[in-house]
Amino acid sequence: MGFFDKLKEGLQKTKSNFSNVFTPFRKVDEELLEELEETMIMSDIGTDTTMKIINNLRERVKKEKLQDVNQVKEALREEIQKVFDIDSCKDLNIEVTPAVILVVGVNGVGKTTSIGKIANKLRNDGKKVVIAAADTFRAAAVEQLEIWGKRAGVDVIKKAEGSDPASVVFEGIRVAKEKNADVLICDTAGRLHNKQNLMDELNKMNRVIEKELPNSSKEVLLVLDATTGQNAILQVKAFKETVDITGLVLTKLDGTAKGGVVIGIVAENNIPVKFIGVGEQIDDMREFNASDFVRAIIED
Repeated sequence: MGFFDKLKEGLQKTKSNFSNVFTPFRKVDEELLEELEETMIMSDIGTDTTMKIINNLRERVKKEKLQDVNQVKEALREEIQKVFDIDSCKDLNIEVTPAVILVVGVNGVGKTTSIGKIANKLRNDGKKVVIAAADTFRAAAVEQLEIWGKRAGVDVIKKAEGSDPASVVFEGIRVAKEKNADVLICDTAGRLHNKQNLMDELNKMNRVIEKELPNSSKEVLLVLDATTGQNAILQVKAFKETVDITGLVLTKLDGTAKGGVVIGIVAENNIPVKFIGVGEQIDDMREFNASDFVRAIIED
């Protein structure tokens, strides 16, 4: 199964909900728009974002005199696509090497596996990658990273459990320089319940990165579990208070009806989705393609 087919399968319930509204020969009227509004909210797009899109759609129906349900469907696709057409850089910023990707996210969202999959993808793109296992408070995180590092064929830098995370990042930078690596990916602790500690750790890591690699490209990617719906939006807000997020990684688009959360998160935060995961295999993560995503939830 190709990646787009997996994406469609993962968004099946969301797609089905929209298909049930856009039935053939359906009359274009206020009832249709109200049903669409309900479907979008049920798909976890979020009330504010849904209202904005539906209001824009309502204006277009009047202004463009849309009378065919397929015209409304195409207009809705275009309105959702606009959400993703934001000014922020959509491509991964790894031009100046060794580039640093700091990966953040709460425990359980798929952060460790996402790092492994991103490392694998970058290596397949011809990049030399090093991983720094800087989530030193969870022994399982380091072990998991080592497993994924072996699968991806990249070096994993680690220290003893409980070590200073910034020291692991420092060592990762040293190895990345020594090996002329293109990218250093740094794992971080996923403990939101103590935000001050997390903020202190991230600030310390950032100081090390700025000192050792002042001119390198830098990304801060927040990993989110798409199945958690509105909770994912709350996580974005919490991490934004702690760190300057440059992109999102969405995992576990696995068939729940929550696929629309991607739209709400981008609309409310103006942060681009950089990667999307649709399965457990090492190659089940790709750069996010907004038009593919929109086509997967609203079919022709």
